[in-house]
Amino acid sequence: MFQKGGMHAAAICVFLFGISVQASAVPLFSHKLPETTPLKAVPVVVFGKNSRRSVEEFAADQKLDAAELRARFAGSGLIECGDAHGAGQLTLANDLVTTAAHVFFDEKGAPRAKTCFFSIEARGKETRVPIDLGSIVAGSTNPYAVAAVHDWAVARLTHPIEGITPYGLADATRSNMPVEFVARGHIDWGDGRRLSMEKCLLHDQLSAGAEGTREFSFDCETGDGASGGALVMGTNKPAIGAILVGWRSNKPLRSAPFSRSHYNFAVTIEGAFKRAVVAAASKVVVAK
Repeated sequence: MFQKGGMHAAAICVFLFGISVQASAVPLFSHKLPETTPLKAVPVVVFGKNSRRSVEEFAADQKLDAAELRARFAGSGLIECGDAHGAGQLTLANDLVTTAAHVFFDEKGAPRAKTCFFSIEARGKETRVPIDLGSIVAGSTNPYAVAAVHDWAVARLTHPIEGITPYGLADATRSNMPVEFVARGHIDWGDGRRLSMEKCLLHDQLSAGAEGTREFSFDCETGDGASGGALVMGTNKPAIGAILVGWRSNKPLRSAPFSRSHYNFAVTIEGAFKRAVVAAASKVVVAK
């Protein structure tokens, strides 16, 4: 089964019997927020023991200060478009977010909503800012119809969010690289809003795009609704190297070891994706 895993989705699955798990299947799902759609079976890709942690749990495990950790990763938030949501984060600037393209565009290549919002929690308060949809630069505006390496997007907020440190960009991304997956939106996790943190590894490079982006498998646990979330390299000054795009599995509803038929995948912030982020942060207009 193939899933672009970012938008919260009801668990209507396309199983591929007798077909390679790498085959492309059209994902069929209905996009609803957790509080409106109780799910009996939620696609959560787990590799053995679920290692996702809250900020407090992660801080205790790593012997870190929870308040400092929460401030360090405060730029991670939700992107809400109509009745759908995915993950995103402030990147390089306080009015710029990175995410997956399918957070903004649906299975037919249509915008998910006329108005989308970026929502974060800071100092115990929620801040919700409209996204300038005319500012979106994406690898594709029809991401379900193209290879995963094109499923990336950059967008500007209508105004900056003050007091939050945006993520930087990582210098390099490679196989067997330690990462932290930091994201809100997992549909089974804190009503789809709580921040989840986990240490894991990038695995194999799966493909490369002409625009310079690459696709890697990785073994952090993820849930539907977290697409666009950050794969972070470095801890003192967090820098994003890639974003979650989805998962491929022939066992999507139960725990199984990481393998070539059960993995999550991410797209690197390189090439055209990185140029779009840098240009937007510098207030440079780039041709679409």
